[in-house]
Amino acid sequence: MTVALMWEARAADGRGGELLEWARQQAQAEVSRAGVEGTRRPLRREFLRAPQDRVLVLTWWDAPYDADLPELPEPDAGLITRAVHRWRFESVWVE
Repeated sequence: MTVALMWEARAADGRGGELLEWARQQAQAEVSRAGVEGTRRPLRREFLRAPQDRVLVLTWWDAPYDADLPELPEPDAGLITRAVHRWRFESVWVE
């Protein structure tokens, strides 16, 4: 089964680039830890941005829906305007 994790945050005004870089660094640290700890890595990871300094990170995993998977943490409060939104999806159709 393929599970997709979605992480979305809105940066404080003018800090979208900084939030994007923070998310990228967090993901890179996760990959490094996985190599050392022998834990799984995502099949794919994608970083996206949108107006209003929004940052979206999607990861795809070969795992059951309820698997314990690593997720990006909450950034420092000064970097974001609200709590991070997180969703988990199960793949049902691929074209």
